[in-house]
Amino acid sequence: MSKVYALNLFNVANKEEYLAYSRRSAQEVQAHGGRVVALGRFRQAMTGGPRREVMIVVEWESKAAFESYCNDPRLADLHPHRVNGTADYLWHLFDKLEDLRPLFK
Repeated sequence: MSKVYALNLFNVANKEEYLAYSRRSAQEVQAHGGRVVALGRFRQAMTGGPRREVMIVVEWESKAAFESYCNDPRLADLHPHRVNGTADYLWHLFDKLEDLRPLFK
């Protein structure tokens, strides 16, 4: 079982909806084996495409832990707040690496 990181990049579209999500999501993420390791607000574009105003990185115990959070029927009422509260959402999973050498083999 190897850890994965979920990179979340998005813009806030509806503050009330996203606050309804964030009030409960931190506890639920932790209960499902996740840990928020970074929060950030956009500062400056160095290169690349359209900006996103918010960045969140969550470390998950495993991909299965991430999927349990996404698919838990108890949270069916939670995830729509994230969807309705954000725009331009990018949600990508990355395998945890100790260094980049495996990429160059």
